[in-house]
Amino acid sequence: MEGAGPGRCERPTAEEMDEQRRQNVAYQYLCHLEEAKRWMEACLGEGLPPPTELEETLRNGVLLAKLGHCFAPAIVPLKKIYDPEQTRYKAAGLHFRHTDNINYWRDAMSHVGLPSIFHPETTDIYDKKNMPRVIYCIHALSLYLFKLGLAPLIQDLYGKVDFTEEEINNMKRELEKYGLQLPAFSKIGGILANELSVDEAAVHAAVLAINEAVDRGVVAQTMETLHNPHAMLVGLREELAGAYQEVLHQAKLEKGSNARNRYVQVIPEGEDVYDWCLTQAEIQGNINKVNVRGALEEVDSALERQDVLALHHALQDPTLALRCLQRDNLELYLEQLSMDREEKALELGYLELLEQEEVQAGILTANRRDEKERAMLQAVGRINAAVRRGTPAETLEALMDPAAQLPDVHAPAAPLYQHQLALLQCQHPRGELAQEELFVAVEMLSAVALVNQALDARDSNRLWSSLVSPALGLSGVEDANAQRYFDDLLQLKGQSRRAGAEFLSWNDIQDSVNSTNLSVQDENNRVHAVRLVNEALLQADPEKTLAALLLLAPALPDIALPTAPRYHSVLSRARRQKVQATEDNGAVLWWEEIQEGVCQANQDTVAARSMALGTAAINQAIKEGKASQTLRVLCNPDVALRGVVSACADTYQEQLAALMATKRPAGSTKPSWIRHRLLDGAEYYLNLQTLEGSWQCPHNGSFNTTHLSREEIQSVITRVAAAHGRQRLWASNVALVVRLQARLRGFLVRRELAARRHVLCEQRLAAIRIQACWRGYRQRRAYLERLHYLKANTEAAIKIQAAVRMWQAQRKYQERLRYFRQNIKAVIKIQAFVRANKARGDYRMLVHTKSPPLGIVRRFIHLLEQSQHDFWEESEVLRLQEEVVKRIRASRQLESDLDLMDIKIGLLVKNRITLQEVVSHCKKLTKKNKEQLSEMMCMDKQKGLKSLSKEKRQKLEAYQHLFYLLQTQPVYLARLIFQMPQNKSTKFMESVIFTLYNYASTPREAYLLLQLFKVALQEEIRSKVDHVHDILTGNATVIRLVVSFYRNVRGQKALRHILAGPVQEVLQDKTLSIRTDPVDIYKAWINQTESQSGHRSKLPYEVSPEQALSHPEVQRRLDISIRNLLAMTDKFVSAITSSVDKIPYGMRYMAKILRMSLVEKFPKAPAEEVDKIVGNLLYYRFMNPAVVAPDGFDIVDVAAGAALHPDHRRSLGSIANVLQHAAARKAFEGESAHLCGVNQYLEDTHNKFRRFISAACCVPEPEERFNMDEYSEMVAVAKPVIYITVGELINTHKLLLEHQDSIAPHHSDPLHELLEDLDELPTVQSLVGESVASLGDSGAEQVLSQLSRTEISLTLTNKLVPAASSEESDTRSLLLSTKQMLVDLIQSQPGDSLPEILWTPASEHEEAAHERLVRRRALRDAQASAPLKRHHSLAANGQLSMEEKKRKVIRNLRRLESLGLVDSANRYQELVDELAKDIRNQRRHRQQRRRELLKLRQTLEGLDAKTLFYEEQIDYYNQYIKTCLDNLAASNKVSGKSKKLPSLHYTAAQLWEKGVLLEIQDLPPSQLRNVIFDIIPCEESGRFQVKAKFMGIDMERFQLHYQDLLQLQYEGVAVMKMFDKAKVNVNLLIFLLNKKFFKK
Repeated sequence: MEGAGPGRCERPTAEEMDEQRRQNVAYQYLCHLEEAKRWMEACLGEGLPPPTELEETLRNGVLLAKLGHCFAPAIVPLKKIYDPEQTRYKAAGLHFRHTDNINYWRDAMSHVGLPSIFHPETTDIYDKKNMPRVIYCIHALSLYLFKLGLAPLIQDLYGKVDFTEEEINNMKRELEKYGLQLPAFSKIGGILANELSVDEAAVHAAVLAINEAVDRGVVAQTMETLHNPHAMLVGLREELAGAYQEVLHQAKLEKGSNARNRYVQVIPEGEDVYDWCLTQAEIQGNINKVNVRGALEEVDSALERQDVLALHHALQDPTLALRCLQRDNLELYLEQLSMDREEKALELGYLELLEQEEVQAGILTANRRDEKERAMLQAVGRINAAVRRGTPAETLEALMDPAAQLPDVHAPAAPLYQHQLALLQCQHPRGELAQEELFVAVEMLSAVALVNQALDARDSNRLWSSLVSPALGLSGVEDANAQRYFDDLLQLKGQSRRAGAEFLSWNDIQDSVNSTNLSVQDENNRVHAVRLVNEALLQADPEKTLAALLLLAPALPDIALPTAPRYHSVLSRARRQKVQATEDNGAVLWWEEIQEGVCQANQDTVAARSMALGTAAINQAIKEGKASQTLRVLCNPDVALRGVVSACADTYQEQLAALMATKRPAGSTKPSWIRHRLLDGAEYYLNLQTLEGSWQCPHNGSFNTTHLSREEIQSVITRVAAAHGRQRLWASNVALVVRLQARLRGFLVRRELAARRHVLCEQRLAAIRIQACWRGYRQRRAYLERLHYLKANTEAAIKIQAAVRMWQAQRKYQERLRYFRQNIKAVIKIQAFVRANKARGDYRMLVHTKSPPLGIVRRFIHLLEQSQHDFWEESEVLRLQEEVVKRIRASRQLESDLDLMDIKIGLLVKNRITLQEVVSHCKKLTKKNKEQLSEMMCMDKQKGLKSLSKEKRQKLEAYQHLFYLLQTQPVYLARLIFQMPQNKSTKFMESVIFTLYNYASTPREAYLLLQLFKVALQEEIRSKVDHVHDILTGNATVIRLVVSFYRNVRGQKALRHILAGPVQEVLQDKTLSIRTDPVDIYKAWINQTESQSGHRSKLPYEVSPEQALSHPEVQRRLDISIRNLLAMTDKFVSAITSSVDKIPYGMRYMAKILRMSLVEKFPKAPAEEVDKIVGNLLYYRFMNPAVVAPDGFDIVDVAAGAALHPDHRRSLGSIANVLQHAAARKAFEGESAHLCGVNQYLEDTHNKFRRFISAACCVPEPEERFNMDEYSEMVAVAKPVIYITVGELINTHKLLLEHQDSIAPHHSDPLHELLEDLDELPTVQSLVGESVASLGDSGAEQVLSQLSRTEISLTLTNKLVPAASSEESDTRSLLLSTKQMLVDLIQSQPGDSLPEILWTPASEHEEAAHERLVRRRALRDAQASAPLKRHHSLAANGQLSMEEKKRKVIRNLRRLESLGLVDSANRYQELVDELAKDIRNQRRHRQQRRRELLKLRQTLEGLDAKTLFYEEQIDYYNQYIKTCLDNLAASNKVSGKSKKLPSLHYTAAQLWEKGVLLEIQDLPPSQLRNVIFDIIPCEESGRFQVKAKFMGIDMERFQLHYQDLLQLQYEGVAVMKMFDKAKVNVNLLIFLLNKKFFKK
């Protein structure tokens, strides 16, 4: 550690020692930070920042919450930790939710049982109020967790780490800023033992015995001491005894090494036995560590042997504390742990035991695997069941179960999953699909669903990504065909949807892909073949054309070799036609055209052959001579003969035979080929023998000439048909004539019918009358017959009607009843609504009616019944209040003890300084200057009010008590302000009062200063304001001071936030011109005219406003200015009214107090007038000056030496004028009449200001805002400190003395007591401790002026202790008991008023109801514990009968009426009103009581923390005093020599000569030489035993303590008695002891 070297040869001074002590404390704290850092790194497994940054890092609580998760994961799950990666903290700093992390950590510590004495508060961490306490808690937690075996032991790094001098100095300043005592880290083990053990002494002895046995190294003895029940050690195992000895011995050696390292420093902190010995927690922690190691070795052995039973036995070892062990998962544990063991060996390179955390993690992993497997099987079973049920929604829900471990499914494809899985399930041998099968199927179906979704969305990119997905598993998918796939699948999707199938299956998709691939391949082949075909056509080679066409055989399967010429011919003709059509000689045939040409050629071939065969058949039939046969073949459609008529068969035969007979063969042989010419000119050849056809001419070239051709046959048929047609012509005309005649007859019949209808239409009315008469006759006859029948059966009709009515009524009732039963919930709701509406109406009457009737009160009287919880809360409040008072007194006693320790330490330091001065003069000491030496011993280096003397101390405390009272009780200063002239009161406020409250620099001072302003303002309004407008016309002192205070730096920031925007707009708008004075506008106009024209204006320069407004140009410019003015004013109004929250809270609260005080004093004043006054405070006094002069209030940034432009200042002044008029609702009139057009705007803006004022006054009370209450002062650890000059202190004291009767009129007021403690008014010299007697008058006056400005600090303390509250008065008890009895009577007996209830005898039923009420209450009281029972008087009254209660109530009412609390003429309505008020306040009272309970508990927690702080301070001070005394005595010890200090032997005469002994009672001076005093130092530093011998005979002994001598010197006692006879000079005795024993 830099800056902490070995001790110097010269003894350091007191300042050096103190500085060295502070540096040593800073180094120790840095070491503790490094220890906490390394321990947390070991627990968390992650790196932490250096120790100098650790405190800041811990503030967000993230690391602390993660630490809590390490040892209490159930309490602090990782998901609960806010901002675990600290991204929010790094970006925007601390957030209030970071406190949740801190609270999680505290909950985790409470869960594991760490004593709450170690727990820090949330604000200690979040607000960095006491970070040493946090580090202290981490050390305690580490030791506690080590004892439980949950964490490693924290290291002791004192002296093992180095820090720079800068780091040590920075930490020293940081600790001084805390102002807190560093906790005793070395005492953690002892405190844990005290908190957790039963017999502290027995535990201490047992632990020391264990340490001794460990040092001896005998294992048996060590085990014997470990088994001592007083040591409270658990988990001991005999088989591990050697390991216990070895581990404990090593731990003790390490701790001793650390202790030796710590105590080699210059100023030791104080040695403790547990600095060298192991504590009980450390011993238990090391035992746990050995036990865990042994258990882990058994686990490793079982894993090595792969023994499941041995592993189970080892895992069940309670030392490992493993969670969630399940016997069914042993095989999984063995597999998982073996795998973890192998992985660790591979990682480390050697075999190593698994750690406890790793074993636990392996078990949890195996359990999770088992749980997942079980859940997976159950989920698969649910899926199979859902598939069998056949509901797609259920199947989809089952598939989406994460436990099934299946791929993601898609909800729209539910029917697809259901259909396909059902098919797979049916095909499965067992009828059940396993998880692996489901996984593959669902993965594939999900991919199919994505394909279908992509097709539905018509998204080709999504479709392609789905097609190439490995999950889909398609084969033959090629990138180049992506668009073709999309188009084909989209077409297939449409076809399947039209066919009723919503989804394409996997087979459909694969088939479509295959089909697309084949199509693409075919297309490629076709392209090549098409190119060859076109080349062959250009070469006019049918063979090449045929060869090219054969390449297209797969697409053109009908290509035949004999048809090659026809192919070539047709395609060539098609190409020529295309060339002609496109006028492109390079035009080629496309695939469709080739395909069409080939088809055409094939068709032509078939048609030509058929025609040829048909013609041959006709020729053969003609030769056979059968007319029927000839007719049949002539009708052959292949020959395509036209006009064949069956009736002409004989004629056809005859004429065709005649024609054939005319043909003769051309030669001797009859050729077999015949030739047919087609319509397009082509020729087709047919062999009659083989019936073969060909497009090529036969080789021999000869043809059969006797064969009739088709054209010859057609000509014969045409001639025959023409003849036959003429013959049949007339036969066909007979039918036509018949139809013509039928149509003529129909025309005649229709004309006759139309004439008849015409007649009937003309006589329509007559026909209707005839029909009506006939129908009426028939109806009347039927009615008379029915009436006669009914009269004959009247009785039967009546019975039938009655039965029908009864049935209808029953049906209606049943329907209504069924309707009610069906809507029973609605009926109940309606009834509840009606009852609730009635109850709300009654409650509104109870709440809002001044005197509610008794009936309404009776309805809610049951609410006054106190439950058991109510009584418990009341008693708890009383108990806590009493406990708070006791704790406050105890805290004050501790504070007093702490002050005493401060004095003792001060005396030691002072004595050290004084001794150094005395030593420098000791050589000059003679008998003549003994008195001077005594005076030197009494000199106090710290002079004045702060000097270490009892008198000055009492004076200082009196002033501290006085200013504490003035600060916390504002009524005194408020009255004092108005007792002085206004100029003096202002100066007094600004110089003294603001100083007293430290200018509200802390929430406490801000709260107290606000209370002073409140009381002072209420006092000023009460005593000095006679009219509501006096606040506006006068210069109210308090309002002026409030505005001045809150318009300081913080107020200026608020004003800047509110007004900076609109003010900047005014200043930055170069074209803005606001002039509202007509004369100014007129003069500016004249100046502009003259400057532009260069000629003097003929208009007068001096005019009146009326004359100026008579000019249109002036009026125009005025209108423009007014528009600009209102536009800018609107922006200011918007900025002000929207910035309520930016106004300082103090200003808003004082506005609220001003409003309430004015309404209270002037209740008849209109609300508008009150709002004007509040608006005057908020706007005119607070904001208006900043609007007019923004540069003076830092609203805008103005360069040094610069100023606002006059035009800008004039514009701002005009805006401020309009705002002022709007806030005060003051219209423009008189001299400002030209602005009367703005008055409507002022009305509207005033309404906005009123809403703004109402919003500004809606603020919480200071107690809520600053979180202050009557206990806040009691729990504060840091005392308030003020800094005040001597002159201000004396001036305040003087003013209080002058006006004490006015500001504290009661003589019992505590102010009088405090002023009496101060006695007379002190002088400047007495308070400062300086003398000016040697100076002249002018010099003395100047020095006094300088001294009066000397600043001193006062640590304010309260002299008064709160007392417990007294009991309630008799009147209150009487009223309470009367109301309690009335509650019982009102609940038990009806009545419209109290007299009616009291004077009307109760019935038996009412008596019984009352008895039940009494018994129920008595049963409740009997079950309650003693603190919850009601007061005995109330309980006794509750047991009375109704008549006794009535008599007692009547007597009580008479007493209350005599006290003026009730009036019988008003029928005791006052009591009814009191009961109604109690009912209304019951809920609020319970809420207030709960808040009081919470506040009292928080107060107790604060007092506990404060008490702990004081106790730690006292412990530290005791240690410090002991160390100081040891250091004083250290000089008398010589290294290597006897450590025992020599005793002193003096005769009484020698002491008398030194001036130490003054006299011995009843002993003459001549006998002094016979008296010997032995001063013997004791073992305890600073304590001496004085023996007195007379003539060598021991007489008496006296115990002398050095600290007591210093205390006597502090109290100013110069002489003390020893042995009740010897008088000793205290100062010279101290000098003698210092010289002889302390070598000073």
